[in-house]
Amino acid sequence: MKEFENIVIGKNSIPSLVITIVLMIAIAVGFFLYWWIKHKLQTKISYLIAGAVGFIVSARVLELGVHYICILMDNPVSRFINGNTVAFVLYGILMAGVFEECGRYIIVKYIMKKDRTRENAVLYGIGHGGIEILAVLLPAMITYLAVAVSFSSGSTESALKALNITEETAQAALPSVQAAAAFDYGLMAMNVIERLLAMFCHIGLTVVVFYGVVRDKKGYLPLAILLHMLMDTFPVMYQRGLLPLWSVEVWAAFWAVAIMCIAVRLYRKMAVS
Repeated sequence: MKEFENIVIGKNSIPSLVITIVLMIAIAVGFFLYWWIKHKLQTKISYLIAGAVGFIVSARVLELGVHYICILMDNPVSRFINGNTVAFVLYGILMAGVFEECGRYIIVKYIMKKDRTRENAVLYGIGHGGIEILAVLLPAMITYLAVAVSFSSGSTESALKALNITEETAQAALPSVQAAAAFDYGLMAMNVIERLLAMFCHIGLTVVVFYGVVRDKKGYLPLAILLHMLMDTFPVMYQRGLLPLWSVEVWAAFWAVAIMCIAVRLYRKMAVS
């Protein structure tokens, strides 16, 4: 497999990946512990679990199921979306906004009918964002670390054998190997900052949806969907190679601040009976 012969693991790849993994775990656990200790009497662990389950069902089961049909399968719809940048961007941001925010709405309104405290709204958001780290991003980072260790501690042949990469799986595995080789402290910082911003966005959007439910105001679900779509616009455009990575981080920071400003205002209003 000639495509792997020139792979060189950067000298900072392994330490930066280890630190990234530690910091990502710290983000997920730290947000929970801070809020749980501070508001133990006003929160229920069931809301943390509901947020985690809500993300898995809405984003990793239902949304991915639609992606399989509309993006991965070969049909007229997938060919149109993949072949048209505007359609791809609109589809990507719409699916993310609709599935995740409607998932929050359905769970809070129809399942979590008790203990609707504003503190539980934040705990739900922590569960939603935390499980995204632990179930989606952390496994990817651990995979990159395993790749980096394998390629740096032996021959290419032994690394491929250890990672169970064959002729049939080579093309699918190549991007992960290249990503592991290129990982450095700069990417570490970007990944950690992006996760912090995402956690604040998940918490803020949950508060927006939660406020609409407890105050019976229907306009807040569409607002959350719109905010989610705007937040995801640059990341989806980056996937199409239209924007540099730094612009995605700046965009994410702007919308994280905007969403949290709205959420803080609504959080304070929920203190008024």
